[in-house]
Amino acid sequence: MHLLLRFPVGQPPAQVAAGFTQALFEALAPPFPKSRLLRYDGNRTGDTVAIELRLGPKRWRWVSRITDDGVLPDGTHYFVDEGQELPAPLRQWRHRHLIEPGGPRGGSVIVEDITFSTGRAWLDYLIYPAMWGQFRLRGPVYKRVFNT
Repeated sequence: MHLLLRFPVGQPPAQVAAGFTQALFEALAPPFPKSRLLRYDGNRTGDTVAIELRLGPKRWRWVSRITDDGVLPDGTHYFVDEGQELPAPLRQWRHRHLIEPGGPRGGSVIVEDITFSTGRAWLDYLIYPAMWGQFRLRGPVYKRVFNT
């Protein structure tokens, strides 16, 4: 299943890329399910991010590794995280974070490009709206952080 969301912001790509910090990661966490950051190395190839998702007494770990990062010839900054340990029902996760030139006032467009799978097409379609909603909530955070 594929999610693609775009958020224009008012800062140039290099500045936005530098703003992808642990504090931003924590600010982007959706309200549900509750989460706790266990590890945040950064956004460079080889870095690891680990969180614990909590729903009542139940706990799940989500561990992602940054598998690629860089700057493309057009000035797009990017990094890619891929799930190493995923909560059920997810079996596959690949999230490309792109920061493209061309937003408002010489700014950027933050692109959330996500591919995920549960291994069952019907379940992918069932959870798609929740996934879309959780990532759509990032828009106001990005605007607040990167439009100053």
